[in-house]
Amino acid sequence: MIALLITGIIFIPLASAQIQSGGVNKPGSWYVGEGLKQGDYFEYKLCHVDYNDCAEFEMNLWIEGTTKVGNEDKWLAQAVVYDGNKVVKGFMELGKIAPEPSGGSPELSVYRGAFKTSIVWLSAYATKNTGSDTSGEKKFSAPSWGKIANIGGEQIIPTALETVTVPAGKYDTVLIQWKTGGLQSKVWIADGFPFPIKASTWTHVSEGIAPQEYRFELLNYKENVNSNPFTNVVPTEKEQVTAGCPQNYDLVNVRQTTKNFKYLVELRYGPPDPKPGCKIEWFIDFKNKFDETEFLNQVQFDIFVVDDKLTLPPLRSIASDEGRAFLFSQSGQVYKFTQVKEKTGTAHYVIWVYGLGPQSIVPSTPPDYIQIDIPIGGVTTPPPPNETGQKIPEWIKNNAGWWANDQIGDSDFVQGIQYLIKNGIMKIPSTTPGLGTGSNEIPAWIKNNAGWWSKGQISDNDFVQGIQYLIKNGIIKLA
Repeated sequence: MIALLITGIIFIPLASAQIQSGGVNKPGSWYVGEGLKQGDYFEYKLCHVDYNDCAEFEMNLWIEGTTKVGNEDKWLAQAVVYDGNKVVKGFMELGKIAPEPSGGSPELSVYRGAFKTSIVWLSAYATKNTGSDTSGEKKFSAPSWGKIANIGGEQIIPTALETVTVPAGKYDTVLIQWKTGGLQSKVWIADGFPFPIKASTWTHVSEGIAPQEYRFELLNYKENVNSNPFTNVVPTEKEQVTAGCPQNYDLVNVRQTTKNFKYLVELRYGPPDPKPGCKIEWFIDFKNKFDETEFLNQVQFDIFVVDDKLTLPPLRSIASDEGRAFLFSQSGQVYKFTQVKEKTGTAHYVIWVYGLGPQSIVPSTPPDYIQIDIPIGGVTTPPPPNETGQKIPEWIKNNAGWWANDQIGDSDFVQGIQYLIKNGIMKIPSTTPGLGTGSNEIPAWIKNNAGWWSKGQISDNDFVQGIQYLIKNGIIKLA
């Protein structure tokens, strides 16, 4: 058996597993919350995989004092979050044994969760020693602070003494490490400082590329701040109310494949007719067009605003507004707010998909998109008419819905469309018929389109394009 010593870490390879041992040559111990006191002020730049797939935001925290919650004394922390164009203001209650947030303003709930599972995550292993606590303070010289709970989880170990520089200044730190997803997760802590200074960690995966779990760094720190530094901060929500922005509204459902049929996009947004200066709430799901239950992973995308001709570059890019090259979704599920900067009228929004791949790699496939026209300020510009200027009658949607639900057969659907076209009830733009026999199998995506159209989830033009496809490929014969 051979032991190899590198920077304080001893790796002992065994036949069945690898046992890791660490510890650094530094006296003393540390726990999350060490030295935390009234008047402390912190600013952190932070991201967490569970919130917008690790899109960064800034969290500022001021320890105002203590508060009684039941029979327990807790820290009362005032907080402000700067999340893109969004400003959220509220308070958090932090434990004194382990400063994990246990309550506070509902507006901060998602940010409290990110704070708990990142900046104070090590409190699962290192807490204030009360004499009965099983974890307690952890020595810098300890070979291990504990073991990650998941299957195959590795030891959390102090590995090195490092001087790190962050926007808040230069700190002498102890590097805490563990391995996840084939990568080293790292947290830098400073003796006597309540929270870690910096971190970059990765999620545990059994295969593939491990996505970032969380990262953060200290932007600013002050002591003895005796008055609330957030007194003059106005949260976005309050500005929205003052501007007369709706707080309760219905969501518009959109479900369609991208222009070149590469992806399926399901989204909801609201309010239906937002006002200039107000916000749009987006729920966007990117899915496999062949399997609607499968979400796409590692989606690089953006939300554009374009002119009437879909000219690029766009009039506006939400990623650019946030100072990013593109937006990214590890899970294929997006929840975000954007501010309306467009004037009254119809704004052409585009969900632009660059492709799939890690944030560090440019997708090799051509981009694809869907377009959504949103009336701004309640003023709706009518959509352009088709070549005949006639809108498809609403009752035709019943047939499409029955067919999509297998209540009528393919031949019945085709005969119905033939009848509607021949009698001028459904107007189809000029289309060159194909040479098929009229008995070819109808693609599944056409049936999906029919179902979505019957529910108002795609436009008349999208449905007509499907019928044109059937005519061009000889599946529907007009003669």
